[in-house]
Amino acid sequence: MADPIRIANVSGFYGDRFSAMAEQITGGQIDVVSGDYLAELTMLILWKAKQKAPDRGYAVTFLKQMEEVLGEISRRGIKVVANAGGLNPAGLADELRAIAETLGIDISIAHVEGDDFLARIGSMVEEGHELRNIDTSRSLAELAAPPLTANAYLGAWGIVEALNRGADVVVTGRVADAALVVGPAAWHHRWKLDDWDKLAGAVAAGHILECGTQATGGNFSFFHEIPDLTHPGFPIAEVSEDGSSVITKHQGTGGAVTVDTVTAQILYEIDDPAYRTPDVISHFDTIELDQIGEDRVRITGVKGSRAPNDLKAAINYLGGYRNSMTLVLVGMDAQKKAELVVDTLTTELAGDREPDVLEFSFTETGNPDAGVNVQAASMLTITAMDANPDKVGRSFSSAVVELALASYPGFFATAPPSGESPYGVYWPALIPRSLITQEVVFDDGSRVVVADPPHGDQAAEDVGADAAPPRPDEETRLAPLGTIAGARSGDKGGNANIGVWVRSDAAYDWLVDELTTPKLQELLPETASLSVERYALPNIRGLNFVVHGLLGDGVASSTRFDPQAKSLGEWLRSRMVEIPVALLAVNREP
Repeated sequence: MADPIRIANVSGFYGDRFSAMAEQITGGQIDVVSGDYLAELTMLILWKAKQKAPDRGYAVTFLKQMEEVLGEISRRGIKVVANAGGLNPAGLADELRAIAETLGIDISIAHVEGDDFLARIGSMVEEGHELRNIDTSRSLAELAAPPLTANAYLGAWGIVEALNRGADVVVTGRVADAALVVGPAAWHHRWKLDDWDKLAGAVAAGHILECGTQATGGNFSFFHEIPDLTHPGFPIAEVSEDGSSVITKHQGTGGAVTVDTVTAQILYEIDDPAYRTPDVISHFDTIELDQIGEDRVRITGVKGSRAPNDLKAAINYLGGYRNSMTLVLVGMDAQKKAELVVDTLTTELAGDREPDVLEFSFTETGNPDAGVNVQAASMLTITAMDANPDKVGRSFSSAVVELALASYPGFFATAPPSGESPYGVYWPALIPRSLITQEVVFDDGSRVVVADPPHGDQAAEDVGADAAPPRPDEETRLAPLGTIAGARSGDKGGNANIGVWVRSDAAYDWLVDELTTPKLQELLPETASLSVERYALPNIRGLNFVVHGLLGDGVASSTRFDPQAKSLGEWLRSRMVEIPVALLAVNREP
């Protein structure tokens, strides 16, 4: 039996801490560097970069990181697996080879491709593949705008094939985030395509690592409990042959790895606990966590089932152009001041100047009797969106600026006027595996087609029931939910997820009964008119809520105050609920 493989994460998104790669490589013993550089929004960002420079379309920072450490990686025999290839993994691989040659380092570089099906999307639709939007059920044929990017989420077996054939560095385009950990683990332990439980365990580890320092105390509800959060260390997964793992970090680095920090990340950006990946369905409600030492959390018990028939696909198209300005309303009559602006701009931008969308978002936060100027301020954000850039460019911002001396008293804006900017719209879909061919390309240009794992759809899991048995009468006190519960939230296309967890069985029994779907919608009124699903994960004392449509068509086009729903969980924690006094006593701060 092989020793556990130590896989170190160095990136949770494009733009994450630049020094993380060097820190992980020099901080202690590791076998693999794994970096996640892609998000749904990132593909659109890379598309824009490629329009300016056709040979780009990849994460440029990854190249610079690798240039710093390539010699050390080669000397120590560390493997590198990253999805930094984005829309151009071949181009990134070539650039890495050029850097290695310049440095005089002999290293084998492979890239994985096959995820990008943009060139074939028209013929797919003509052949009857509907590529329906997962959230809206609309067929892609109904879409008037041409897609800008179209990528299927590939699995881990291309990475395995590359490593099997001697690659030291493997760069990919769009793969499932967890595949960056599953691939090296399956290669190291020589797992088979249908080792479902082992693969599912690695998926859990990969999901925990994929967002970097969120596993070591970053964005953590109880952040005040985390030591040295000014510079948290990046996480490491020690994955064993049976699929179990230990989440840890290098000794002496900031942050912490605890059952709570790991639980928070498990609940991040998921929906059904039957977590679908291209390689296996990993049942997150079977995860068991144990604190086995300082900064060491063991993950066991994860069950897996056959991979799904379809692959998830991420399609982006140009939705149009947008512009926005935020006005500050200070002191008395903030609501009336906002109404004056709305009435004026609605009139000024009528007729030929009227954009498709003219949205006003008023946030009345000002105290009319404030002792500090800023505390008297409320905000009015005006957003315009249209397919015609002229309607939302200077025509729009000029109309706002012209109010400066002709509208409410105390008028000023938070930023100077700007021109329009294009925005993309995210279209999530499912695509049959038969339409996608995953290939690995090596230094000499040779190619290897990657076999699919056994697959077949299974019945969907039941959504956690909201019906709760009556609880015995007990003394309660009105307090913020976050007094005893942690939360983490995020975006899944146009949907948002809110994961909530507690620290004791008694608190979980209360949470299941108290935090029903109707109660969540009462606490978060913006969700009241939307479809909300609740899922229970009792092994980690967690509930997961999926709020459909909260983010419209996704991050790039959302006009919400928080377009990625990152703060939704903390808003929920701040809401007042009746909590049993016994639980408050147990959960009071040390």
